Amino acid sequence: MAIADANYKFIIVDVGGYGKDNDGGILCASNIYHCLENESLKIPSEKKFPNSNVKVPHVFIGDEAFPLRNYFMRPFPRYQLQDADKMYYNYRHARAKMTVECAFGIASSKFRILLKAIETKIENADHIVRSICVLHNILIDLEKI
Repeated sequence: MAIADANYKFIIVDVGGYGKDNDGGILCASNIYHCLENESLKIPSEKKFPNSNVKVPHVFIGDEAFPLRNYFMRPFPRYQLQDADKMYYNYRHARAKMTVECAFGIASSKFRILLKAIETKIENADHIVRSICVLHNILIDLEKI
């Protein structure tokens, strides 16, 4: 489970969920979720839209498996997509969600070990994945220079 910024850098990473588990279950078992639920994760306060007085909260983008919360935006379920506004929202939501997908894609293309099962002790695999996330962020910064 990870949170990435618009520059494809990992901001928060919670390693330990396994591919066979569904996203909603992994999220609910993660430290990220527990910090969000008890409000110990430092999220910026509401901000005004540019050229507007409308205040909006900072939120995370998730998929349909994630619970609906004040800090999560998720797509409308497929059975509710009868009108164009909801379809357009889902399209924009999917585009925003692609940022974290691209971050994982970039990391796995540079660190090919992520493309297959990591054959080591679970603790070592967790350390490997965390290290890759740090190295990935360093490489993103170096490529901007």
